[in-house]
Amino acid sequence: MNTQPAQSIAANFQQLWTQTMRPGLLNNLVDLITRASGRERTNFAVRAPAVDEPIVEVPACTQEDVILALNRARKAQQEWAESPVRERKQIVLRLHDLILQRQETMLDLLQMETGKARRDALEEVLDVAQACRHYAFRAESYLQPKWRKGALPLLTRTWELRHPIGVVGFISPWNYPLTLTLSDAIPAMLAGNAVVVKPDSQAPLAALLGLQWLREAGLPGDVLQVVTGPGADLAKPLIAGVDYICFTGSTTTGRSIARQAGENLIGCSLELGGKNPMLVLHDADIDRAVHGALRGCFANAGQLCISCERLFLQDPVYDRFLHQFIKRTSNLKIGPEKNFDVGMGSLISRGQLDKVDAHVRDAVRKGAVILAGGRARPDLGPFFYEPTILARVTQEMRVWQEETFGPVVSVCPFGDIEEALRMANDSPFGLNASIWTRDVRQGQRLAVRMRCGTVNINGAYAAAWGSVDAPMGGMKASGIGRRHGVEGFARFTESQTIAQQNLIPVGPWPFVKAGFYARVMTAALRLLRHIPGLR
Repeated sequence: MNTQPAQSIAANFQQLWTQTMRPGLLNNLVDLITRASGRERTNFAVRAPAVDEPIVEVPACTQEDVILALNRARKAQQEWAESPVRERKQIVLRLHDLILQRQETMLDLLQMETGKARRDALEEVLDVAQACRHYAFRAESYLQPKWRKGALPLLTRTWELRHPIGVVGFISPWNYPLTLTLSDAIPAMLAGNAVVVKPDSQAPLAALLGLQWLREAGLPGDVLQVVTGPGADLAKPLIAGVDYICFTGSTTTGRSIARQAGENLIGCSLELGGKNPMLVLHDADIDRAVHGALRGCFANAGQLCISCERLFLQDPVYDRFLHQFIKRTSNLKIGPEKNFDVGMGSLISRGQLDKVDAHVRDAVRKGAVILAGGRARPDLGPFFYEPTILARVTQEMRVWQEETFGPVVSVCPFGDIEEALRMANDSPFGLNASIWTRDVRQGQRLAVRMRCGTVNINGAYAAAWGSVDAPMGGMKASGIGRRHGVEGFARFTESQTIAQQNLIPVGPWPFVKAGFYARVMTAALRLLRHIPGLR
């Protein structure tokens, strides 16, 4: 395993991670948190996973703070919704420019609060910029009134309008704290909504920096509110006070949020867990497939809902692929440094490290074989774990069905395609999948049979995720609703149909007998079936 020097990581932490931070930046971010005044406040420490040392203390908001944030957001939303869409567009485009111009500061902050490698932090910056561009240039068309076919040709004029839904709540996770806050909040705000964000307590700083830059770009102060603290305390009043709730995280928590949303009769979108398969067919380009597997399995130290945790290799390429994959995995550079040469960073916490190790130990105890990795690396930092490949994994092992959410992948051979599809779909989850083959048509035929919300052909996850014009989300226990594309925008709106009836009414005419009306309408409907444009 190729690693970074570790003997002075803790001693050099401040120099490594804060030397490019502007003085007072972290304290200024804390000032953006919604807090009721005149009351004593408790704080909690945001810690740097690479060294498990505190970065800054952040207020533990109360339920009263959540209510205050909701009230501020609701008051601001009315004026925000009346602002021209083109003005909202310019704010988002200015954020796009700020994100790219100041990416080094954001990359430093993302690495510091999550422990991820710099190349993984860059994915977040690029994703937010792409979401800004996409929605800024499409919001007006998404909100434009659309003519619809009326009940009776020429006699009925019908059109559909889209109104902002009101106040949208976001409960965002720690693994991609910038992407899974701003990339979703941007379309919500462009649609005319106000937003209240509850970031994960382990990584709230990127969301706060994004808010600071949004305000600098021209966003009115109360349109986006942030509350920090434990989700168990803040989620219930947040869900009770918003008109729509978005959540990205575990399936267990997602079920709880869906129940609360249902009780309050509000909409929700939930992107939840995954146990994503990658299929490498006999005719795949092995070099490309190995490179794709490295990113697909170990990006963000495997702490990625769309990462690949099950790798199915067709028999003719099993040995050749595995030989290269083991070699490149063993040479993957891991460490905490601020450069793009590092291939994998730290896990987020002791709890995550313990879960990953428990999955590996359980598999080995039940007969699995470790082909690469398989151990923690305390010499690099408290929560580092080697990228790990397991073989001979069976269904009774936790790593077969449960989401590991760490740098662990199980490899399994298969003979024919039907066997591969059966194993790939044998999961309660259905979020993402990957197929590698030179026969693109075959890949497309297999893709439509995968019970996953997104499928990548000759890619791991980036192609589908990065196609922001197309919907992204999960099937089965991987969630409900979709982000991205028109669906990812429309979820933040209420549709309204307005129909104008001209000349004669829809229904029996007052001067005509009902029997005659029935015969006329039956004949008209039979005729309309054969007239293009009126069907």
